[in-house]
Amino acid sequence: MIDRIVVENFKSLRRVDLKLGRMNLLIGANASGKSNFLDALRVLEGIGAGFTISEILDGKPKSATSEVWDGIRGGSSKACYAADRSGDVTIEAQGRFEDGASRTWEILVAFSPTAGQVTHERFKVGSQTAYTFPTKDLNAWSQNLVFPEPTSLQPWLGRLAAGKLGIGKGGSSVRYEKLTIGIIGGLQEYVDPAAKVMALLANAQRLDPSPAALREYSRSHHVRRLGDHGENFAALVRTICQNDVLKDAYLAWLRQLRPEEVEDVGTLSGAVGEPMFMLRENGREFPALVLSDGTLRFAAITAAFFQDDMPGLMTIEEIEKGLHASRVQILLELLRSQAEVTGTQVVATTHSAAVLDWLQEEDYKTTFLFRRDETTGESRVCSLTDVPRFMDVVKKKPVSELFSEGWMEAAP
Repeated sequence: MIDRIVVENFKSLRRVDLKLGRMNLLIGANASGKSNFLDALRVLEGIGAGFTISEILDGKPKSATSEVWDGIRGGSSKACYAADRSGDVTIEAQGRFEDGASRTWEILVAFSPTAGQVTHERFKVGSQTAYTFPTKDLNAWSQNLVFPEPTSLQPWLGRLAAGKLGIGKGGSSVRYEKLTIGIIGGLQEYVDPAAKVMALLANAQRLDPSPAALREYSRSHHVRRLGDHGENFAALVRTICQNDVLKDAYLAWLRQLRPEEVEDVGTLSGAVGEPMFMLRENGREFPALVLSDGTLRFAAITAAFFQDDMPGLMTIEEIEKGLHASRVQILLELLRSQAEVTGTQVVATTHSAAVLDWLQEEDYKTTFLFRRDETTGESRVCSLTDVPRFMDVVKKKPVSELFSEGWMEAAP
């Protein structure tokens, strides 16, 4: 889990330093920077997956060895903070290894979006620095590196250590287009921790279910993870329904959405057996084609917490989309409880004031208010507990009223 993230010089985020929890909500007006923060998390995902900086920002087509990677909104040309379009972006993440040993890790990467080049990186386990790069003692650094398998980097680093390749002035240009940790792994004692951190960063899922995708027949019959926009939703539900325990738990959440109607959940078969999502209500089967957008989105987000292949991090855009205000409490309870049960860290955006009224006091510290400075365009972010006087004022007025009236945005 990522406990803390610091983002500098990225899009509207001049400098943001947030301490995250298991469930995190991002609130604020449109264009306040919430999606930019989700993009920063996606950069970390791309780093973990081993893509180059240019691929992370601008996208990568499907190849024989990798799937399609959609670039970050705006690409490399819009990645830097507006006041410093040619500078470096820095992202630092800290977390814990969930192996019972209470060990911590920290990774920092700085990169130039315009050059598509990593300019600095650091990896720490506990209080020990596994390595930092570039380093003054390049020869000692390269000799201690461990290569899990033969790689073309070995002779390249040998030439680099011998001074036959220069870094910067006085020699040939060496471009570091992806993190060294992703290629090499680091020093011997840190190979395993480095691999775990890279796998953690890569194991992310971004959900923004599209009703159009949810209404389709699934191409697959069984899947372990839902697509970003809800692709293969019916196949996931079919997989869930093959396990009676999982199906009962999934159905229990759906019944909370429509308690007097939902009797069963399952799939209908197309011409060649391809599945389509279905709810049985009052003795009749209703296929996805006739269900409301809100019902389908809720069913898809809920199904994502019963996937066989659960992500380490799940981001969800506008969780309340399509839901009646009286039902947002159920969704918030779903995120809070299932994040704890599955161990998946959730970061979700919302524009719904109704969602905020169902927050518990302990949620305030991981509910983050985004505000945009009209003069500089900078996004300023803080937890609700850090909004001046919030903890006193909220005892007198509901959070939804403070949010709707603009009180929090107007706070110093």
